[in-house]
Amino acid sequence: MANLIWITAACFAISLCVWAALLFLYFKKETLDKLTIFLVSLSAGALMGGAFLHLLPEASEELDANPMYFIVLAAFVFFFFMEKLLFWRHCHKENCSIHSFGYMNLFGDSLHNFIDGLVISAAFLTGPELGIATTFAIALHEIPQEIGDFGVLIHAGYHKTKALAVNYAVALMVVLGGIAGYFLSFAVREIIPYLLPFAAGGFIYIAASDLMPEIRKDADLKRSIGSFAVFISGIALMLAIKLINH
Repeated sequence: MANLIWITAACFAISLCVWAALLFLYFKKETLDKLTIFLVSLSAGALMGGAFLHLLPEASEELDANPMYFIVLAAFVFFFFMEKLLFWRHCHKENCSIHSFGYMNLFGDSLHNFIDGLVISAAFLTGPELGIATTFAIALHEIPQEIGDFGVLIHAGYHKTKALAVNYAVALMVVLGGIAGYFLSFAVREIIPYLLPFAAGGFIYIAASDLMPEIRKDADLKRSIGSFAVFISGIALMLAIKLINH
């Protein structure tokens, strides 16, 4: 029961990342663009750190190397396939042509949030340290994503208030995923070690395919150095969590 409370609380906290968009309603577009690149950099570093410093080491204690790395690769391919299938990707700017249809974006985001809930559940059921680190990595990723999704819905024709409300309803899918993962674990306890490398593959895909290309686009040398430093800070934060908990 304690695990269910932790999982529900963590997933609910993740859902609140939607409201980060409120902080950016009154920013000029130029200011928002400058801030977003650093949020994206921090997110990419945290996801890489979460995958390589937390999820994969934990999975290696339960699985042999060959099946573990195969699952990582399969997860990478799965996320790529889903992105192509749904014409959906993580966009961190308002004007993103691939987000022409708001409904498709909402559907893709719902699926993504549900999977995040499963990942958080598996992490907490493995151990509190892994659960906290995984939640932290997902939260850092969710903030720029939700800001981007908010811009997408506005671009698709939603009023600002409705865009926030609909986006939050979709975000609550993470809570549903977390609860489903908790009860599923009792029926199929053996799946948890396999969810960890699957989550790692997803983290690596999102960071390498969606976030880091956004960082690389910045042609300003000073800002590029700053965003790289923030990227390293994201990794360092995940390392700090690991060292503190050990």
